[in-house]
Parts: sequence; structure tokens; C-alpha cells
Amino acid sequence: MRVIAGDLKGRKILDPLDKSTRPLKDLVRESIFNILEHSKYEYIKLRNGKILDLFSGTGSFGIECLSRGAKQVFFFENYSKSIEILKKNIFKLNLESKSKIFNESVYNINEINFIYKNFDIIFLDPPFIDKNINQIIIKLKKLKIANDKTILILHRNKKIKEKTSENFKIFKEKNYGLSKVIFGKIF
Repeated sequence: MRVIAGDLKGRKILDPLDKSTRPLKDLVRESIFNILEHSKYEYIKLRNGKILDLFSGTGSFGIECLSRGAKQVFFFENYSKSIEILKKNIFKLNLESKSKIFNESVYNINEINFIYKNFDIIFLDPPFIDKNINQIIIKLKKLKIANDKTILILHRNKKIKEKTSENFKIFKEKNYGLSKVIFGKIF
């Protein structure tokens, strides 16, 4: 994998060592950023933005955000092999000062002294077999870490049919191969 655009364009991102981590495909990542940067639906703040990357894996989404000018990315990942690679990627690309890594389950997010608020983008990329998306959306709403301009991006398998929480208003949905990317807001 490589960084697609921005200051780190072309730099290599280390891949996962096993099949337990599903990295975000370059095509899907590029499509997400094209929508973010050229959205007619919403104003989306990426440059100098504060990003929350949940189920970060090896960090490809958050690293791409930093390459494109995000101010800070908060990575949440609890799989030890992915954390190891995520830390190597952050170090290798010299992004330590703009990154904070939480070695925690996203489901424990409310148990952390979460002092960070007003994220511009929240990226949620759980394992495709995970059926607890609404539980996470409800927790994010309760934590009040999103504001009326925060965009939540949800990456799912396109075959998964699930009803999202009434606290999540979808404004765009796109399919790419097996992937479905949903853009919305938490209310």
C-alpha cells in the first residue's frame, strides 16, 4: 500500500502481517477522499482537521488524512499485530507529533477519559462480521465528540443489510467492489 496524495504521496505503508486485518483498498481510499474533497453535499474540513480513526488497522485512512493536511489523527485499534504495524507506519512517516494511538477496543471508548471533542471526520471501519455498528454510533453521540459539521464515514461489506441508528443521517452511499462506503452525520 502507498499514500495516494498529499505531502507523503507515494510513500509506502506497511501491510498487515496476517489476514485478521483487512486493509482499506487503495481504490476505496482514493474514492473516499475524492468525495471528501469535492463534496457538493456537505462542507467537509480535512485540511487542519481533527480526525478520529476507529478500527484503525495499520492506519492507512488516518495516514492519508495527515498527508492531505489534517492537523491531528486519533487512532483506535486493539489488535496487537495491527498496533505494531500502525506504530511502525507512524514512526516511519515521521507523524508522531500529529498522531495519538489508543490501544483500546472501540467498544470501551466510553471508559476512557475522552477529553477530545469536535472531530471533523470520524472514520468507522469495523470488521465486516461486526454487527454492533449502532452501539458505536450511540456511544459516539453520548460522548458528544461530534458537532453539527462532523462527518461520519462508515466502511462495510456491500452485502451487509443493516438498519443504522436513528442517530445517524446518511447523505451519500457508494459501492466499490465488495465495499460499501456510507457518509453521514450523527444527530
